[in-house]
Amino acid sequence: MPRNDNLYELPTDLPAPSDDGACGHLVGMRLPAVLLPSTAGRSVDLARLDGRTVVYCYPRMGRPDQDPPLGWDQIPGARGCTVQSCAFRDHHAELRALGARVFGLSTQDTAYQREAVERLHLPFELLSDAELAFARALRLPTFAVDGMVLIKRLTLVVSDGAVEHVLYPVFPPDKSAEATIAWLSQQRG
Repeated sequence: MPRNDNLYELPTDLPAPSDDGACGHLVGMRLPAVLLPSTAGRSVDLARLDGRTVVYCYPRMGRPDQDPPLGWDQIPGARGCTVQSCAFRDHHAELRALGARVFGLSTQDTAYQREAVERLHLPFELLSDAELAFARALRLPTFAVDGMVLIKRLTLVVSDGAVEHVLYPVFPPDKSAEATIAWLSQQRG
């Protein structure tokens, strides 16, 4: 059954999230040694990666055949995971040229994420934090809806296993990749 909305477009009246300070502690933190299942069929420990890594955290990817949770569009910062992922896909070459590898991360399981990777033709892996081990270790901001605990939308720029920069709150989500590129470009300049 098709959705009642278009998950590839953002409604014009989305409420913007406010900066609640929930990410103020992250810059300088070392990432926890947590193995995260990847859509590539491997486990990834972000703490062990050398160089620069961009990890965009998103609440939950929608599907064309499923309506979102009731009231989803009224939760500040919830809507837009698909358009955010498409933006990172479309700007992936620029991010790589700036020396950053890219991962998306959510609490959805790997099977659910694989469908999104295939449907959206994502050139990077999505990581599953279904047990919230990574989110809890870093004290990432979360919210609950329909019995799910989801990570609020944020982007971590990680260098050699430590958080170098955080973009939070992220709004609008379709500009997330561009904001990340702008920050990385400033660091180069």
